[in-house]
Amino acid sequence: MNPRGYSARDEQRLLDALGRGLVREFPNPERSGCPGPDVLKRIASRTMPLDQAEKWLDHLGSCSPCYSDFSEFRKSHEIRKKRTLLAIAASILIVAGISGWVLLQRHNETLVAQTAVLDLRNRSLPRGTEANPVEPPLVVSRAAAHWNIFLPFGSNDGPYDIRLLAGSGELLVSTKADAKLTDGVAVIQISVDLSSRSPGQCVLRLTRNGAQESSYVVELR
Repeated sequence: MNPRGYSARDEQRLLDALGRGLVREFPNPERSGCPGPDVLKRIASRTMPLDQAEKWLDHLGSCSPCYSDFSEFRKSHEIRKKRTLLAIAASILIVAGISGWVLLQRHNETLVAQTAVLDLRNRSLPRGTEANPVEPPLVVSRAAAHWNIFLPFGSNDGPYDIRLLAGSGELLVSTKADAKLTDGVAVIQISVDLSSRSPGQCVLRLTRNGAQESSYVVELR
């Protein structure tokens, strides 16, 4: 059977008895009638049932060495308890921190998976509605909801009209966005929704200031 825990009243009785012993300071150099250290440790840690501890109260109330030992055991017990609580709190914080980091990593991975990079930096600057047939198509996942378009070197920043046309001529995307210079490269960022479209080749047309149009083949997968 598990020992019954002390109530606040029971614990106060114990402390009052021990307090009287401390005040009276009864020396007992021969440790006559003293309980063993095991008993004192169990009383100090509150693991001894009260009905067993009661028979030692009178002795503890009139034996300074036992009270001194009890006080040390009690301090040690409280320190261990605080360390345990701190260790538990630290473990919770560590687990929470790791969980947060994992969630952040997953969130970042999701964002990366949903972002497509269309790198045109080393491509020529075609003019008109025809893409350069020599250059391979830009491969883009239909699941990508965000496009980062890196324009060819030498492209200007500023407003652009962006259109994406299917092979049938159907207009899939039509939007406007500003190209911004990043490390000397003009970059356009747009949001798209092509998840319901069929795979196949399309034509990306970029027009700056309504005049200069460039065309590139895009393959949706």
